[in-house]
Amino acid sequence: MTEKSIIIIGGGIAGLAAGSYGRMCGYQTTIFEKHDKPGGLCTSWKRNGYTINGCLAFVIGSGPNTAYHEMWRELGVVQAVRMLDYDYLMVVQAKDGREVGFPMNIDKLEQTLLEIAPEDERLIRKLIKGTRIWTKYGLPVEKAPELLSFGDKMKFMLTHFPMLLAMGRWKKVSLQELATQFKNPLLRETIPALTSCYAASPTLLRQVMLAYGHMKSAGYPMGGSLEFSLAIARRYEQLGGRLQLGAEVREILVEKNRAVGVLLADGTRHRADHVISTADGRSTLFSMLGGKYIDDKVRRYYEGGLPTFSPLVSVALGVNRTFPDFPLSAFGKTYLLREPARVAGMTLERIIVWVYNFDPSLAPKGKTVVKVLLQGSYEHWKSLAADPRSYADEKETVGTWVVNQLEERFPGLSAQVEMVDVATPVTWERYTAVWKGSALGWDSTPQTAFMPITKTMPGLDGFFMAGQWVEVGGGVPFVAASGRNVLQLVCKRDNKPFVTNTP
Repeated sequence: MTEKSIIIIGGGIAGLAAGSYGRMCGYQTTIFEKHDKPGGLCTSWKRNGYTINGCLAFVIGSGPNTAYHEMWRELGVVQAVRMLDYDYLMVVQAKDGREVGFPMNIDKLEQTLLEIAPEDERLIRKLIKGTRIWTKYGLPVEKAPELLSFGDKMKFMLTHFPMLLAMGRWKKVSLQELATQFKNPLLRETIPALTSCYAASPTLLRQVMLAYGHMKSAGYPMGGSLEFSLAIARRYEQLGGRLQLGAEVREILVEKNRAVGVLLADGTRHRADHVISTADGRSTLFSMLGGKYIDDKVRRYYEGGLPTFSPLVSVALGVNRTFPDFPLSAFGKTYLLREPARVAGMTLERIIVWVYNFDPSLAPKGKTVVKVLLQGSYEHWKSLAADPRSYADEKETVGTWVVNQLEERFPGLSAQVEMVDVATPVTWERYTAVWKGSALGWDSTPQTAFMPITKTMPGLDGFFMAGQWVEVGGGVPFVAASGRNVLQLVCKRDNKPFVTNTP
């Protein structure tokens, strides 16, 4: 019997996952990726002998005994990439110069918080209890949510009731709101900084990260994000999948309200039984499909009904020195500026600093990659990009500003900088077509976290979506699971069993 075929638009993590599971389930699969490398936003790049990690800070499921770990085994990641566990979630500098480290170990975290704020013992105990829940239950990944029967849901509710209670409570509380509940001024000041680059992150998300970190299952992939992506790409090709790089999809071909293939930028047409887009959501719906197959609910999302993750500016430095005393921290260390500064269209009060002293593969011996992430204004950078000279000058200005800020924290650093690389929201847009340069798509807030978004479009058969535009909050584990889930939907449509295997 001839295998049915699937075309997948986008060779990021969701696309590679969808392709891999498609092959496991017996489909012919072809991934069309516009860039010359797989991975999409989960990537790294080289500058003057240094490798810049462009995405992953940690990977949920990096360690055993979790459902996500089994998914990474199926995708060939944990067999190929060594994972490093962190000591801290983040280290936060306060106004008075004190630094608060938030340990990944829940017992140490509880002890740290109680030592700082014994007056807040009751709140701390509740917070820690809500965090421990996730070490017992974890996030489900085995079955696509769309395929859960009434019986499945009832069983899940009965067996995971404590987790659902904790989720219901802590999902509604942002870290900013949580901080106001503390009496201790140091915790009131430092806890909001744990949002990292999220505007209004729910407390729940940090609890999940801490729980997985406690279980040694939220590690960093040694070698950086591209090595992680390449591991999945190798698994996909070993399964017999076809990955075509440098192949930009311009249009999704539709006949009689059924997706039947794609038109590439080079003018070639390719047909398949199913089309899955893991590419940018707005480009998919409004450009590749011409806005013809979209309901009012989803349309409102793209017209301002859902907040998008704040676009980021990445400033990476190659530095001729080591930083042996810098803490091993998933979200690095955040420093308070002497006074708020207007940088590249945004007013900043803090900078977040990653020092990759823990991954020697990213820099020559005795040297280190240091990266600073800044919240960016897409509109600011997009307007500058119309004039290449102005755009380049602004990048240089921002790079110099970051070096000067780090000189205050690490005296002598400015003379040791050998490489400066600035990536802006327009950079992410240029290489991946991501809308507004938003690296994680829809932002995860107390109102939107874990909100379901449809993977199919009304009136259009044979078409599915996966990736960050159908998974609020994005994130590599969730978009990989999205690719896995969408293959379950395809199999259901074709009355085929969904099967997996490990290499």
